[in-house]
Amino acid sequence: MATRLCSYGLLSPDAVMRTYRDSDDSFEWESDGEAEPSSAPALRNMDAAGPSTLDPNGRANGEAPPNSLVEGYVGMGFTREMVMKGIKEIGHSDSNALLELLLTYKALGDEAAGNCSTSGLISQSVEDDDDFDFENWDGDDDADGREPNSDGSGHEDFLQEMSEDNKIKSLVNMGFAEDEANRAITRCGVDAALCVLVDSIYASQAAGNCSYMNLSEYEVTDRGFDSFGVRKKARLMEESKKKMKHYGSGAQGSRSPLDGNHGELMPLPNPMVGFNLPTGRLRSVTRSLPKQAIGPPYFYYENMARSPKSVWKEISRSLYDIEPEFVDSKYFCAAARERGYVHNLPIEKRSPLRPLPPKTIFEAFPHYKKWWPTWDHREQLNCFETRVASPNQIKQIECALARSSNPPPLTIQKYVMDQCREWNLVWVGKNKVAPLEQDEMEYLHGFPRNHTRGVANTKRYKCLGDSFQVDTVGYHLSVLKDMYPNGVNVLSLFTGIGGGEVALHRLGIHMKTVISVEISEDNRRILRGWWDQTQTGTLIEIADMKSLTNDRIASFIGRFGRFDLVIGGLEGEQPALFYHYCRILKAVKSATARI
Repeated sequence: MATRLCSYGLLSPDAVMRTYRDSDDSFEWESDGEAEPSSAPALRNMDAAGPSTLDPNGRANGEAPPNSLVEGYVGMGFTREMVMKGIKEIGHSDSNALLELLLTYKALGDEAAGNCSTSGLISQSVEDDDDFDFENWDGDDDADGREPNSDGSGHEDFLQEMSEDNKIKSLVNMGFAEDEANRAITRCGVDAALCVLVDSIYASQAAGNCSYMNLSEYEVTDRGFDSFGVRKKARLMEESKKKMKHYGSGAQGSRSPLDGNHGELMPLPNPMVGFNLPTGRLRSVTRSLPKQAIGPPYFYYENMARSPKSVWKEISRSLYDIEPEFVDSKYFCAAARERGYVHNLPIEKRSPLRPLPPKTIFEAFPHYKKWWPTWDHREQLNCFETRVASPNQIKQIECALARSSNPPPLTIQKYVMDQCREWNLVWVGKNKVAPLEQDEMEYLHGFPRNHTRGVANTKRYKCLGDSFQVDTVGYHLSVLKDMYPNGVNVLSLFTGIGGGEVALHRLGIHMKTVISVEISEDNRRILRGWWDQTQTGTLIEIADMKSLTNDRIASFIGRFGRFDLVIGGLEGEQPALFYHYCRILKAVKSATARI
């Protein structure tokens, strides 16, 4: 789970699946397999006819599309009318292109989908929570929609062949400021397609102008372009312009064309302590869940707290309008980590993990106190990034201090402290700072020592920066211990390095079976290594989220029994993956109800 917001709305689903955990400077494409044989993805039919053989009713060679295929997309939250509209336009032989088109319909609204309904991912019938009013968030139903990028490198793509001046002019005409357009071209390169530049600007707005990775690093396939074609692309771009005018974004470029409030961050509680803390210093709250959200199965979903309002609105609506629990991990350990959790777990009778973790830097690492300057007043570290400071940045800090008096001038102090806070640098000598070691990050995250050892150092930092904070998650999951004295069956989505599994283990909850879905081969290897040393239950690892079909879920339930917990999380705006989470949760609940 990356610590920076990334907008994947314009990437193909396959590109999203390849990149959702691979975003640092040293990133490599990985080709991941599965730990066990898997069935073919439910949404792919390699023998189906393409759009060239569709009849006027959207049927291939006069045959209706398979009902299971339509139901698969309906299970992901699209209406049947929308699915049939998409199949009629481009056929169903390319599942990636079809999913992109459906996401486009959802982004552009009724006009693009032929007046199809775009009411949400899961039909809602819930009780209102008097203490939680999403209507005051000023978000629209399609606020977080983006026009999917159905091609990235086709030689016929006029959007990519445009000159730099024309691209800037086009972006300005679409409502973006000229300086935003110039910054996007600087980040992504002059050869980047216009849709990639638009996505880069969206991501910058959503992230509050904080730094994030270069979107030109992402691979964008041209398969979707073959399905949509140049005219389709031009028409969808024109539809997005109309949508921009509808929301009144104008030419000032201060708002996203598809949603005037898209970049506005979620207002967060202060202090960010969730519904209660182990100390009991603050009054606990009570909440009521809608009937259809009451577990089991219990579900637990994490996302970055400082995501746009529209993102949290969509997450909550899709998960039964449950109020997010916003927690900063600085109340559980010596490092901050602001996250929101949407779950249906009980919130009474929670208990912290033992032993209690250190709450300050010197409690965690007392040996650093020797060199710590009096003008560095930090007591806790900031949220961990997936990267660390470069040797050149460290050298610049040391040179600035070496040329200064003791104590250094306030301007030098401010420069050094800004760098130390941004990169979580600690003092290891006179005027000498360094990043935390990987085992120190493991300790602060609540993992056992050497949990990530065995992969490259850069990847260790990355996977730790993406992981759960174990003590925080363990506090929330602690309610399961008395409920399941004989152990639990867990469906773990976007598992990472196993933060949820480590939390359950430290709570003393036996994991009878864990079905883990994780794309990164390194992460799967880390989890498998830990599991083989500590667990006696069954671990099944799956690389491809799409291969976890509804039938396969039902098969697992028939084989191992009901899933007691469905746990996972993503960072920022990743709609295609979030649809899969909702689809899988819905399939689990449906299969469980049939038992």
